[in-house]
Amino acid sequence: MFVVGDDAQSIYAFRGATIDNILDFEKDYPNLKTFKLEQNYRSTHHIVSAANEVISYNRRQLNKTIWTDKVDRHKIKLIKCVTDDEEGRRVADLILEQKHRYHLPNSDIAILYRTNSQSRKFEEHLRRLNLPYRVFGGMSFYQRKEVKDFVAYLRLAVNPRDEEALRRVINFPARGISDATVDKLSALADASNVTMWEAMLDPRLDVTDRAKKSMATFRNMVQDWQKRAASESAYRLAADILKKSGLLDLLKGDTSPEGIGRLENVNAVLDAISEFTDNQANDIESLTSSETLNTNDRSLAAYLQTITLLTDADEKNDGNDHITLMSVHSAKGLEFKSIFVTGLEENLFPSFMALEEPNGLDEERRLFYVAITRAKEFLTLSFAQNRYRFGQIRVSEPSRFLDEIGGQHYELLGGIGSARSTGNTMQREAPARASVSGNFTNPRQRALQKAAAPVAIPADFKASPLEDIVPGARVLHLKFGEGKILSVEGPKDNKVATIEFKNDDMPERRIVLKFAKLQVV
Repeated sequence: MFVVGDDAQSIYAFRGATIDNILDFEKDYPNLKTFKLEQNYRSTHHIVSAANEVISYNRRQLNKTIWTDKVDRHKIKLIKCVTDDEEGRRVADLILEQKHRYHLPNSDIAILYRTNSQSRKFEEHLRRLNLPYRVFGGMSFYQRKEVKDFVAYLRLAVNPRDEEALRRVINFPARGISDATVDKLSALADASNVTMWEAMLDPRLDVTDRAKKSMATFRNMVQDWQKRAASESAYRLAADILKKSGLLDLLKGDTSPEGIGRLENVNAVLDAISEFTDNQANDIESLTSSETLNTNDRSLAAYLQTITLLTDADEKNDGNDHITLMSVHSAKGLEFKSIFVTGLEENLFPSFMALEEPNGLDEERRLFYVAITRAKEFLTLSFAQNRYRFGQIRVSEPSRFLDEIGGQHYELLGGIGSARSTGNTMQREAPARASVSGNFTNPRQRALQKAAAPVAIPADFKASPLEDIVPGARVLHLKFGEGKILSVEGPKDNKVATIEFKNDDMPERRIVLKFAKLQVV
């Protein structure tokens, strides 16, 4: 019997695979001979060393040290972003830079993410730069069935005479309106030269009483949304449509990995709408009063106009030279000259679901190992400090996996989200950890750090108004204690403060003010 395998790349536990098959193989067959194939012929030294360091944190593994004789030309690039939108933009910008500087064809570049719903931001920013792409093993975001179903409901709320949308969702989820009923409705509409929406009220419609009752209920529901569409914010209305249409309950009922992914995609649409309404509110800061009247449109119709070009563009990319977007699971066995591993935040990568399983963290670490070892020459890692999830901006912590890579392998890229530095700080001797969210600390020391004395919060603590949070002000934070505001950036409703806290192990933190509780002292 001859067996080949790599315990470090066992990533399909969710499909029933068990790593015990390889970890216990020597115990099951004590007379076996083991030959370790430790040379990596794909990646450069920084990438291979990072992979070795990360996988060493797994509790159970077959010990081996991968090595390569490929010459290093580039360190692992690290992008720290304030928001997930900035992450999408900066990844797309860096891809364009790599294409120009190193003459990389699109086919040599891939963007990897933990969940398929993350593709939306990268798709939008690649389109804006006219960079062709393909979603490997699936469809682009706005072509996924569950997304098209949800968007059809949104279109119907704005325009009930949209027959394409009406046909798509009139009986989805099932509400007792059969295909035969829809055919009769369509035939009557054609014969009467009216829309199917109007034909629903025609007394000549020859269908069962049950079908008529179901259509009346459906029509009343859509009419209620239509009345609210002109005045209500797009996010609030869309969230209500998702719930009352029955789509949310239908998607929640499927607890398979694929079903969870479909629910995440629909939630990503809500996140996009929430971000749209927030941005519309913020954009009016720089406008005159007359411009504001025409621009401050946070309606559902305005949002649908913004995605029309995105959905149309999906039909136009027929070339062979394209950037590849895919989940990390889909990337196993593939290789690219340049790899971007994105969304490296706690509860995203590693996934919050995996953290609930006894061996879940080890599986996520193997998944990260697979992700970074897809890269032949260029490896870029990115994370966002704030990400839209479930319709709200949520503060994120960098993934623990970033901690597990030595700082000598990193090159921290500059930009809006980068740590501040003066002079030639990247050239001088530095500690063995990179400044990603300040200085990374070894995960094995985290427990000791958490045992530090808690911040003393006065009994009369009261959050100060946002207008009082200005550069130079001294503030008190419930978690980080006393600090000094270094700068405040961004539009009025979404300002981000850079704060230097007195007793914090990080040099400074960037905090979204509308979610922070700060008291000026």
